[in-house]
Amino acid sequence: MQTVTKRDICEKIAKKTNNTHTTVKETVQLFLDEVITELSQGHRIELRDFGVFEIRQRAARKARNPRTGAEAFVPAKNVVVFKVGKLMREKVGSATMTA
Repeated sequence: MQTVTKRDICEKIAKKTNNTHTTVKETVQLFLDEVITELSQGHRIELRDFGVFEIRQRAARKARNPRTGAEAFVPAKNVVVFKVGKLMREKVGSATMTA
């Protein structure tokens, strides 16, 4: 499995759109910053066919330190969850993995 970075994505978009790498990089970064801002304000982000990002609260719980066995309290916290959209589910579900 290969890791694709933001830089790789920006290069592909720049080639397809005939824009400079810098312009695409700034646009992608603005998009990501806006996603983070909206999520931090508690908003849900729905991108049709791609998926939905939303905030859920994970409940407080007791945990155990694996080294010492001592119990620890883990407070409640907000986490970002992603639900896959229809088009992505279809494309990724039918994709074949290469080593």
